[in-house]
Amino acid sequence: MSTDLPPLRSPLDLERVLEFEFVRATENAALQSIHWLGRGEKELADAAACSAIYGVFDILDIRGEVVIGEGIKDNAPGIFVGEHLGTWKNGSPRFDIALDPIDGTTNIAKGTPNSISVIAAAQKPEGAPSAMKNIPSFYSHKLAYGPAVKRSLQEKGDQSLLDRPMKEVLAFVAEALGKNVRDVVIVTMDRPRHAGLIEEVRSCGAALRMITDGDITAAVAPSLPDSGVDLYMGMGGSPEAVLAAAALKCLGGDMDVRMWFHTEEHRAEVAATTSREEMEQIFRCDDLVMGESALFCATGISDSPLLPGVKLIGHRVETHSILMRARSGTVRHIHASHDLTRKVVPLRDA
Repeated sequence: MSTDLPPLRSPLDLERVLEFEFVRATENAALQSIHWLGRGEKELADAAACSAIYGVFDILDIRGEVVIGEGIKDNAPGIFVGEHLGTWKNGSPRFDIALDPIDGTTNIAKGTPNSISVIAAAQKPEGAPSAMKNIPSFYSHKLAYGPAVKRSLQEKGDQSLLDRPMKEVLAFVAEALGKNVRDVVIVTMDRPRHAGLIEEVRSCGAALRMITDGDITAAVAPSLPDSGVDLYMGMGGSPEAVLAAAALKCLGGDMDVRMWFHTEEHRAEVAATTSREEMEQIFRCDDLVMGESALFCATGISDSPLLPGVKLIGHRVETHSILMRARSGTVRHIHASHDLTRKVVPLRDA
């Protein structure tokens, strides 16, 4: 069950005031990392994006704590769990922050589609526990779906789809969406670990799209109108699950998430500090991003189903971003044009 946080008491909705600062951070990360597109240097691209995000938060009056960071799996440059972002001035608002300066670092290194810069945040009342769940496993088994499927699940007992046979899952989703099973579109990552899943989907006659990287975009897609995607399935990064959960909370979709272990050594490592019950628990979005506050923003680096990538046009650069808030349910699509002769991107290492 989810943990309820106390409501935020303020005459001013500070999350609303600050939301554009978060999207400015992802914009600047995209602007800095695009120079590494196709150059085979994913760590240098990641470092450039991190420096741009630090640069925005270094002058922003918040008390932000990174509860979901990146760079854990491969020791790449990153912004790590426990780091403080913002000026941390007394009285400034507190935020739990989840981020991935580049989701799809391999893609940007190869010059292929589907890389974004992404940040999610939840404002915390004073004295409240963490507003975001840090899943201790490297990977999680995920199944993400949109609002119509979520409503249908709630009407029929709200049972998880994660352990149901594939044929039953696809029939349920098809009925919820008013489709035939053959018209249901599933996205998964092209990985050897998904061989069985892929075979099951194909044997059921549903449509399948495989991606090389970047499963935040894929998990969010079923909750976006006109995305052409109905389900995301697969085993992917646990930090990315929390980032996607923030977006789905804003959009009205949901996901089933459970820890997944790629080696027995890692299972034993997690078991040393985590109860068996939690290791087997199926989390929903409200378990991963708790309370009433959630915002999600992302900027495209290379083209993806979620966002067009950065476009260089002479001395101008165009970026496309998405910004959403759970409280209002507002989703903003931001198309910005940046004049490189005048724009200054603050960088921590500058």
